[in-house]
Amino acid sequence: MYMSSKQQTFTRKGHNTVNSEKDWWRGAVIYQIYPRSFQDSNGDGIGDLPGIISRLPYVASLGVDAIWLSPFFTSPMLDFGYDVSDYCDVDPMFGTLADFDRLVVEAHRLGLKVMIDLVLSHTSDQHPWFVESRQSRDNPKQDWFVWADAVDCVEGADLNDPQQVPNNWLSIFGGSAWQWDETRQQYYLHNFLSSQPDLNFHNTAVQDALLDVARFWMRRQVDGFRLDTINFYFHDQKLRDNPILPSEQRNSTIAPEVNPYNHQEHLYDKNQPENIAFLRRFRAAMDEFENVAAVGEVGDAQRGMQIMTQYTAGDDLIQMCYAFDFLSPQTLDARRIAAVINLFQQHSSDSWSCWAYSNHDVIRHPSRWQLDCSGQKLMTSLLLSLQGSVCLYQGEELGLNEGVVGFDQLQDPYGKEFWPKFKGRDGCRTPMVWSDTAVNAGFSEMQPWLPVDTQQQLKAVSVQDVDSTSSLASYREMLGFRKSFPALIKGELVNLKVSAAILSFERVIDQQRIFCAFNLSDKEQSLAIDDFGPDVPWAEGWQTLQGLGYQYSSSEARLQLPAWQAFYAIQGNSDGH
Repeated sequence: MYMSSKQQTFTRKGHNTVNSEKDWWRGAVIYQIYPRSFQDSNGDGIGDLPGIISRLPYVASLGVDAIWLSPFFTSPMLDFGYDVSDYCDVDPMFGTLADFDRLVVEAHRLGLKVMIDLVLSHTSDQHPWFVESRQSRDNPKQDWFVWADAVDCVEGADLNDPQQVPNNWLSIFGGSAWQWDETRQQYYLHNFLSSQPDLNFHNTAVQDALLDVARFWMRRQVDGFRLDTINFYFHDQKLRDNPILPSEQRNSTIAPEVNPYNHQEHLYDKNQPENIAFLRRFRAAMDEFENVAAVGEVGDAQRGMQIMTQYTAGDDLIQMCYAFDFLSPQTLDARRIAAVINLFQQHSSDSWSCWAYSNHDVIRHPSRWQLDCSGQKLMTSLLLSLQGSVCLYQGEELGLNEGVVGFDQLQDPYGKEFWPKFKGRDGCRTPMVWSDTAVNAGFSEMQPWLPVDTQQQLKAVSVQDVDSTSSLASYREMLGFRKSFPALIKGELVNLKVSAAILSFERVIDQQRIFCAFNLSDKEQSLAIDDFGPDVPWAEGWQTLQGLGYQYSSSEARLQLPAWQAFYAIQGNSDGH
């Protein structure tokens, strides 16, 4: 058995390698907090900002660089905060502006950046802008939203008849994307719930108002934004029909088989070219402040990767975006992951990606891909080794499976619409499990807004925090490993290869090269010298990186990786210089 004469065990550095730089976002690991489900501080069964503050030391202990807060703004909560009625205030159920300011101060003290979720494409129908806009066709905000006449306005026409709506655009939440308004005698556009009217970005006054919203929060010292549905801002002004997709091309992250939305090619209701100019305006507003960054959510099953690269190209657009390629139900085998990376690199010159496996909209990935503990650890190592930034979703570090929520407990309007074929998004939003013994897992002393999953509670922080073999320990180790090597944070990804079930690549920065190989299967796999030529990453001249507990064996000609195992080796100086 041949082993490299040089092995290096990584040591976790005690300082944050990205947090203080202007481009702190490049390679940052961002921890998403869903405020309703993180920690309740006042006993109403709903998480809040003071609760988040109390748990920030835990978040910092993971070794992440930033937090992303899902919406906490004033809202009627029909879509749980993604229907905003006041962009510049905190909903009382979450606390106050003073609580938010305290949260920012505490996060910064702990070395965490704070990113907030801005929902700019639409508001609540209770927002004052929409309340005014729907009053008449000649008020100051009459064109702040997308209004259109019925196709046939003859007296007595059935306005619920699909033939009357302006075009064939559909709502993601089911049915037509057009809702009739009696007062204006017009339809308004809603890509989501009918209570979430879409703003008219073709009106520069709307853009100005939204940029002022961003400035409001930047003055409160936020470090960045997650931009919800970033490709939905503009619509086709001619209101042209979307083409119908052939059945074999229909794909989606959420309920692809039951939602008619997935049957259209969305050429005209989103992804419009005018969006680029607005994103430049948004970036210019961010650049008025120091070190502010944004990550955009690209919701498009057909062209997500292309849009990602387009929106992040150069230094005058959004810093990073994520699409749903790794958030989909499709199993991530070696060839599929390589195809996604190749597609991004094909469209990218100076773009930057942000990768994620789980979030508040999709089934948690251990359940989605049916991963055991070894598979989860391997997939986490892969995620944290890719070029780009990373989003982790609360509870992901605990290896939580999807929570069980019955129909009688369901809150999600999307789930109610498509039940039982699709059970909604509440299973990934169940309360965070802090304790295996405390009432409601330590989340709240009262009945939570969603039930605590008893199987999840067995994986509570209190259990895993004292277990060196736990999923939590594994995440902390891998995050420390990543921070120990500049190449894994900001390095270029090169030499991408697939050999059976093994995915391998190198991360390169300055004089540091790190070779990464991952066996994405439940069977032993091997790499041969023929795949690499004379510079074999497990031979002399390379140092094998130890410390993550992965198993391997090697000879001069071959590297053997058991099921769900990874291999790392380094060439060059360990500090990258």
